Amino acid sequence: MGARRKLVWGMAACAALGWMAGCEGERKATVAAPTPVVVTPVEQFVGNEGANYSASLVPYTQVTLAFKSAGYVTKILQRKGADGRVRNIQQGDYVKKGTVLATVRQEDYQHTVEQYTGQVEQAKAGAANAQQSFDRAKALYAANALTQPDFDNATAQNDSAQGNLQTAQALLSEAKQALTDCELRAPEDGTILSRNVEIGALVAAGTPGFTFGDIHLVKAVFGVPDTMLSEVRLGKKQAVVTESYPQAFPGQITAIAPQADQKSRTFQVEVTLPNEKELLKAGMVATLNLGEARLQVPVLVVPLSAIVSVNDGTKSFSVFVIGQDGGKDVAHRRSVQPGLAYGNRVAITSGVSLGEKVISNGATIVADGQAVRIIP
Repeated sequence: MGARRKLVWGMAACAALGWMAGCEGERKATVAAPTPVVVTPVEQFVGNEGANYSASLVPYTQVTLAFKSAGYVTKILQRKGADGRVRNIQQGDYVKKGTVLATVRQEDYQHTVEQYTGQVEQAKAGAANAQQSFDRAKALYAANALTQPDFDNATAQNDSAQGNLQTAQALLSEAKQALTDCELRAPEDGTILSRNVEIGALVAAGTPGFTFGDIHLVKAVFGVPDTMLSEVRLGKKQAVVTESYPQAFPGQITAIAPQADQKSRTFQVEVTLPNEKELLKAGMVATLNLGEARLQVPVLVVPLSAIVSVNDGTKSFSVFVIGQDGGKDVAHRRSVQPGLAYGNRVAITSGVSLGEKVISNGATIVADGQAVRIIP
């Protein structure tokens, strides 16, 4: 009996050891492989690379043309296309001030005008009768042939009739204006930047119909840090180049923001460019050179892609710094205070040291303490 018990215990022990060994094997198999990342060292920036800036071209003026009267769109301005066929007006078409771009069905508004026209005529007749009665009552009252209550009654009836006439005339004027507003017109000479309606569409009051702008002048809009404000001033001549054309386009600085943008911490600058031949298009990317300038105090910078926000409802930022743990590369989250932007790099005022390696590609897919594999 003792030998059998020893045999059973031995088999159980072997089974337990085998189960533990199997679990250990599964545990090793489920360990995630290190996440591949690209790292960049924290560098010192002195500002002598901040000469070139990218700018976006926008129309000098741009406005959304919205319908004031609701209804079905029955007409859209027609133009002959490049293929010779007549088409609806579209983006890129030039129009003169006052041109009717689209029309809402006018029959309903015309009926309202006719209705109020009849009410005005009726009110006019009533007002004329009331005026005549008042004139007779006034003459009789002056001759002491009419009592005070009767005179007051004639005066009140005349005032009421005149008021009804004014109300009817105001309603007629509103109806005529609504009929006029069935036509959506160009507010000035300019170019159609986009069309948002088709014939047969039902539009409400305030529905955007077209985006309209003046592109005989365009603006190159870009941002500069405060260290470059000395290089920009109102009225300064500033050339702009694009990848589409070999020549530079002369312009002039016409606006400088009085305060920095809260997110980019840069000051928006506008350069106005003549565009009579309409070579420059809205949305094109331009480049301009403001001249080199060095920072008074060098700053530490990291790639913009290295900065991640903390998902805790606060406006805090951090980077992942590479450290060693048991001979392995490990990502450690560290809170930082970003400063000004210099191209695709951002100054860090606190949180990192010169030469430390931060994750510049893959920062959004790693977690604090996670093992990583650095790739070139």
